[in-house]
Amino acid sequence: MQFIYPAVFCQKDDGTYHGYFPDLEQCFARGDTLDEVLNSAIEEARMWIQVELEDTFELPGVTPLEDLILKEGEFVRNIAVTIRLTDGWDE
Repeated sequence: MQFIYPAVFCQKDDGTYHGYFPDLEQCFARGDTLDEVLNSAIEEARMWIQVELEDTFELPGVTPLEDLILKEGEFVRNIAVTIRLTDGWDE
């Protein structure tokens, strides 16, 4: 199953990138380059969603992009992750 959540990113003064998911509590990403932070965001979101599905099988709603309030220098990218929900289907 594919899950898509918006992530907010910005470049810090030291040139690194940081990101967070407004809808996924305490889910953050970091990287030295934009590609690295995007890959980090995909992995962090995948792990966050997997844990939530295992614990509660409930996920938060997705905030529409037009409802996000960005600070100066921030930008948004939708991050998609695919998680296999059924174990053993390919055995």
